[in-house]
Amino acid sequence: MFNESHRAQLERGLKEMGLDLPPESTGELIDFLRMMVKWNRVYNLSAIKEPEQMVSLHLLDSLAVLPYLFGKSCIDVGTGAGLPGIPLAIARPDMRFALLDSNSKKTRFIQQACIELGLKNVSPLHERVETYQPEQKFDTVTARAFTAMPDLLSKTRHLLTSGGKLLAMKSKETDALERDDFQFDGVQSLMIPELEAERNLVIYTAI
Repeated sequence: MFNESHRAQLERGLKEMGLDLPPESTGELIDFLRMMVKWNRVYNLSAIKEPEQMVSLHLLDSLAVLPYLFGKSCIDVGTGAGLPGIPLAIARPDMRFALLDSNSKKTRFIQQACIELGLKNVSPLHERVETYQPEQKFDTVTARAFTAMPDLLSKTRHLLTSGGKLLAMKSKETDALERDDFQFDGVQSLMIPELEAERNLVIYTAI
């Protein structure tokens, strides 16, 4: 299903985004999509079925967050099939990632993906975000299409170190929210090759 043309599409997209990944990483990213297709037949991980769309919507879209990652640890809340968490973990093997979701089927898939891809820097978590209490707080929280912004801020502050970053991927710009526990840093417009939909990254710093 996936061939060299899809890897070339990925590498071309990364270049357009100004991102440089080694060949072994792009190979792992395509292998991850192969696993998604295989498990999707049973676990309904994604409605996206076309390989070209999977490259742009799953890989390039996830990796657009890469330049904004902060610190040495990241928790991806509502990760689903591991998006954006697994692509980010492949691109940043030096960083520790926790991938949290309340759906046990999806966290089982993530666990298997980590085994097959040899990802040592990922911990799958079958938890609810509001009740999960980490032993160590995280430097970055990522969220893609998880929940509305006010709810996301309320549910994630306890996960972040002071000065840590919340990175929320949104299809539309959102207004700044005034809170005592977060500082609004702004909204970055993301350019995703071959993706016509609007994509924005809403950034907050934990106080």
